[in-house]
Amino acid sequence: MAASLFDSPLYAKLFDTSEAGRLFSDSAAIRAMLLVEGALAKVQGSLGVIPDLSAAAIHRASMEIQIDPGAIAKATGENGVCVPGLVAAFRAEMNAPEHAQFVHWGATSQDIIDTALMLRLRQALALAEADLREILNNLGQQAEEHAHLPMAARTYGQQATPTSWGAVLAQFGAPLLDALAAVEQLRETSLFVSLSGAAGTGSALGAKPVETRAGLAQALGLHDPQRTWHTDRGPILRIADWQAQVVASLAHVGQTLIGLTASEVGEVSLGGTGASSTMPQKQNPVRPSALVALNIQVSGLKAALHSAAIHQHQRDGAAWFAEWMMVPQIALALAASLQHAKALSAGLAPHPVQMRSALDGNLGLIHAEALSFALADIMPRPDAQAACKALCLEARKSQTPLPKLALADYPKLDPAIFDPTASMGDAPEQALTFAARVSAL
Repeated sequence: MAASLFDSPLYAKLFDTSEAGRLFSDSAAIRAMLLVEGALAKVQGSLGVIPDLSAAAIHRASMEIQIDPGAIAKATGENGVCVPGLVAAFRAEMNAPEHAQFVHWGATSQDIIDTALMLRLRQALALAEADLREILNNLGQQAEEHAHLPMAARTYGQQATPTSWGAVLAQFGAPLLDALAAVEQLRETSLFVSLSGAAGTGSALGAKPVETRAGLAQALGLHDPQRTWHTDRGPILRIADWQAQVVASLAHVGQTLIGLTASEVGEVSLGGTGASSTMPQKQNPVRPSALVALNIQVSGLKAALHSAAIHQHQRDGAAWFAEWMMVPQIALALAASLQHAKALSAGLAPHPVQMRSALDGNLGLIHAEALSFALADIMPRPDAQAACKALCLEARKSQTPLPKLALADYPKLDPAIFDPTASMGDAPEQALTFAARVSAL
């Protein structure tokens, strides 16, 4: 088994990260860092911090030069960061020492690495946003179609009251709508440029450190934090927390679908099923299981990432290194979750017969709540609850359906209270409201 399943050819289709996978390779990291170095030089040239001619040469070279990750591995191992080796290799490849001397002018390694990470996280967020829209469109269409399809709601794994399949789909999608709505603010509060110099003071950036940082932010399409955030890992944590929230929301979908596809339930099919190596009858809920597993992974990584946010003094190598281990894994776990969710949301199909069977089975006990409120119309509420509970106990003891017992004891009751289509509350409206919100995106 590969060290990371996201990089494994064997598990590439089980934990498919799609386009996001290419953002978290060594080559992508180096390319992003070179873009930052080139943009920095261009801004510094425009402000007169470095010669304009050298700035143009550096910027052009940053778009053209390729650096082999393996070629700077030794320097990275010695220095703890890759930027010194990267800058040295870049200067050598430029083959123009009169210009190359101005590469990385006044910046520190963390400025380059953190800013380059933000460029890649920006792309990861854009990909996630597109995937969320596709998932929501799929869920919205089905929620509208099945707004009035009754099924049993379940709490603690047991039947509770009637709901609708459309309302369940709306429940799946509501936190995803919230996450989608939060993306723009997340970008504004977290996609920061970093340019503060060695100790966060900008002392070597020249006479215009504030203007340089603002110019770099504009050049790269990032936001200017107007401060140093070398030891404030809030921007990273906010992005990772958002990613983890989406993964958790999708894991709820997975966990619920595992229950709804169980052999004894069979109320939903997934559109794609998993085969067993020895049991021909099995159709395993592979995608839902992967969603739950990915959330287990992200939950641990998120906790570790928060621990790594505690930096000592003005920079902390140990905390920073730990962050590198977790941020890509969280981003890729989200990407893999979204791929599974897209496939599931497109292929879900309800089984109305099995849903109705569940509603009509279990001695009609799913109507106990409706019965207790109906009885409260003819007796005090505590007495109604006691009477209903007694009827439920009798139904179990005698194996007689609850509606039959209740109508025998209270013939004036309206039989409609035992009709699941009349006991769904606002479940259909929840489904239709969700569908309308999705349609308005």
